[in-house]
Amino acid sequence: MPGSAVAAHADRPHLGWTRYAAPRRFYLLAGKAIPWFFLAAALIGGAGLYLALRVAPAGAGEQDLSRIAMVHAPAVWASLFIYALLAAWAGIGLGCKSRLAAMMASALAPTGAMFTFIALWTGSLWLKPTAGAWWIWNPHPVCELALLLLYLGWIGLHVALDDPRRADRIGAVLALCGLVILPLLYFAMELWSAPQPAPVGALNALPSGNSLFGAVLMALAFWTYSWAAALMRVRCVILERGRVLDWVARAAARQS
Repeated sequence: MPGSAVAAHADRPHLGWTRYAAPRRFYLLAGKAIPWFFLAAALIGGAGLYLALRVAPAGAGEQDLSRIAMVHAPAVWASLFIYALLAAWAGIGLGCKSRLAAMMASALAPTGAMFTFIALWTGSLWLKPTAGAWWIWNPHPVCELALLLLYLGWIGLHVALDDPRRADRIGAVLALCGLVILPLLYFAMELWSAPQPAPVGALNALPSGNSLFGAVLMALAFWTYSWAAALMRVRCVILERGRVLDWVARAAARQS
């Protein structure tokens, strides 16, 4: 009798969101969510770019710097948030031995590296007219560069190791140790001022009015795009790591 009760409970369809911890169920859920995230990213990003290119006042000087800020600041925020999520998923995968959590961490790393690179690139565009150089050895750009190296180290580790489980364990330790860079980067933006203008990612250096609203829209667009890209990538990781399973073979055959 107890065994049948357990079996009946396991067959119930309403087990909450925990049922999507299984890679097969999450694969199907991600496939349904990806188009909506991409659509939201396109609509919100289009509105943000419209504010940046059309509504913001034209001309040189501070007006053009505000346009850079509307991309740079959200890219900095995205690089921080994605790394925090990566470390959280990696920690869950390490502590709970969750395959899906480790896969999500792997899926987030390339997108985080992309936004960190965008933050460094747009930061150089900001520095040239304000500080007279493409690069300065201030805490803010140095910490952002260290964050990019952390992302690249995570990606390189998974490429170099043939055993994905071992790569997940070592990568989780690397990601958790690298969390120290997040408060350093925050304080670099907020507290460590320099003779040059404050970093544009800092809260006390954000533009106001339409430019601030555009920066918020771009941040939301980057966030929804990150989810879409991560879900697409985690589906590929699920297919790669579970290719010996029957349902994976059928899913791969439908995609080919």
